[in-house]
Amino acid sequence: MDHNTLNQLKTSLEQEKETLTKELHSIAEPDKHLKGDWDAKYVNLGSEWDDNAQEVTEYATRVPLEHDLEMRLLEVEMALARIDQGTYGVCEICGEMIPIERLTANPAARTCVQHTK
Repeated sequence: MDHNTLNQLKTSLEQEKETLTKELHSIAEPDKHLKGDWDAKYVNLGSEWDDNAQEVTEYATRVPLEHDLEMRLLEVEMALARIDQGTYGVCEICGEMIPIERLTANPAARTCVQHTK
């Protein structure tokens, strides 16, 4: 992979990391005891029955969203680490280069299409 393409993919990953972090901050808070973990915010809207129902509904929506964003952020951070280590773009299963088309579509890809789960 040429240097220019690698820099473009790295920039894309860094931008996605920033976006994911902002999205996570809007619905969750970083866990103070576990690095890289986030906890969905539980907003207290009041003590009335309908307030409580809305609180639970919002929290139930935030938890899976927080999990998905957290997992994607981890994938992006791992891809950035692979760039720093010089192993970016290599399939973790077969060791072959991941096609640039796949990396362009998903810069955090860890495997070639053949070895995608």
